[in-house]
Amino acid sequence: MRNGKKICLFLITLMLGALLLAGCGKNGQGDGTKTKQITGAADLSGAIIGVQTGTTGADYAAELENDGQGTKVERYNKGADAVQALKLGKIDCVVIDEQPAIAFVNQNSNIRILDEEFVTEEYAFCIAKENTELLEQVNAALSELREDGTLQNIIKNYIGSDEELGQYPYERKEVERTNGTLVIGTNAEFPPYEYYENNQITGLDIDIMYAVSDILGMDVQIEDMAFDSVIAAVTSGKVNIGASGFTITEDRKKNINFTDSYITSRQVIIVKDGDSEAKASLREKFYDNFIKDNRYQYIVKGLGNTLIITILAVILGIIGGFLIAIVRTNHDRNGGLTILNFVCRVYLTVIRGTPVMIQLLIIYYVILASATNKIMVAAIAFGLNSAAYVAEIVRSGIMSVDMGQFEAGRSLGLGYKQTMIFIVLPQAIKNILPALLNEVISLLKETSISGYIGLTDLTKGGDIIRGNTYEAFLPLLAVAVIYLALVMLLSFGVSKLERRLRNNER
Repeated sequence: MRNGKKICLFLITLMLGALLLAGCGKNGQGDGTKTKQITGAADLSGAIIGVQTGTTGADYAAELENDGQGTKVERYNKGADAVQALKLGKIDCVVIDEQPAIAFVNQNSNIRILDEEFVTEEYAFCIAKENTELLEQVNAALSELREDGTLQNIIKNYIGSDEELGQYPYERKEVERTNGTLVIGTNAEFPPYEYYENNQITGLDIDIMYAVSDILGMDVQIEDMAFDSVIAAVTSGKVNIGASGFTITEDRKKNINFTDSYITSRQVIIVKDGDSEAKASLREKFYDNFIKDNRYQYIVKGLGNTLIITILAVILGIIGGFLIAIVRTNHDRNGGLTILNFVCRVYLTVIRGTPVMIQLLIIYYVILASATNKIMVAAIAFGLNSAAYVAEIVRSGIMSVDMGQFEAGRSLGLGYKQTMIFIVLPQAIKNILPALLNEVISLLKETSISGYIGLTDLTKGGDIIRGNTYEAFLPLLAVAVIYLALVMLLSFGVSKLERRLRNNER
């Protein structure tokens, strides 16, 4: 009980100290690095350009990367992260789509959009090459929406004049939805096309998809994922349509089909506008990040999913790890199970030799391409990864038990299985526990990459808040403190278990 109070006191002190630093530190200030002055596209040569990975802005910037003038391109998973880097003086500018740029500027007072138009583009939705029937249906629906004015009203509702904004919300029609479900892949960090509001994904693209589904007589399921994963999800069949402000390009046409264009956009350049911006109080920051629009629920939901994935993965990892360890140990000591041992060694080599993120993506997009339960997919991926490390932990613990213990068991008439269960494993468990705890802790933290398959884990929940508020510190701090608390609780529980085991030996 005393230790528990110490842990709580430590966490509270850490949180308060971090909040104090956040309140007293610089807000929107750079790191003192002198950045290049950008007044137009001609100044991009030799600059540090921030872009979002997978966008056409990234493609355009990449063309300047090898111009011999020292041009650097910094690629971020989110446009909001690139904007944050710009505010901190880490990059000179951001090249991004116009409407998200407007949303970023409206939320940040010390950045602006250059007047010069960079590139004009056409947006469309993407559909798998083989799904020509759906392509024709969606194009017909878009044509109908264009003719009756619904498409124009949806566009005006999000990017119209000041008098039009918010005045044309799309209301779903009461129709029979007997033609299945239209699964939409998007990246809900691209306002006003798709973004989170009141814990729901909304936006211009989403409303168009609702309108299309009304015409087609279908339900809609929205899947949020990283932008550069959307096309992969379309081609693998994970989703039916990619709706995330996709620009029609020849390179993309090689892998997917585009619907008819529904809007014209352009790429713009965002630069810093002065070195300071209005400072918000700590209370205002806390309200904006966690209270406004019930944003704390992203953290709560993410925490719940993280715990479920971790528990399931731990169970799978321990079961799989023990089975592999028994096979490997049996072969090492008795020379048996040769084929199974070979399979286990190949498995261990592959799993331990490749990054867990790659394994997660392969399992989600290739091996379990037809699976729809993301939590189960993530649990399987992390469980299979953990099993490889648990196997070596258990094997080393078993091998640490003196060979004489096996001989003693055999002399008592016990078989190999009985000797292992009743004599060896009880002794090995003391050696296994500390390393097994470390594996559980590592597994808990590894689940933070679940967002790559569009799953809202704890880290993803913090990212959603960052994408809405453009404030990095408080959401990241909240996520870090929760992870730290979980790890400390795990450590505390296992330390008590270890003490009990030692006491039982006396």
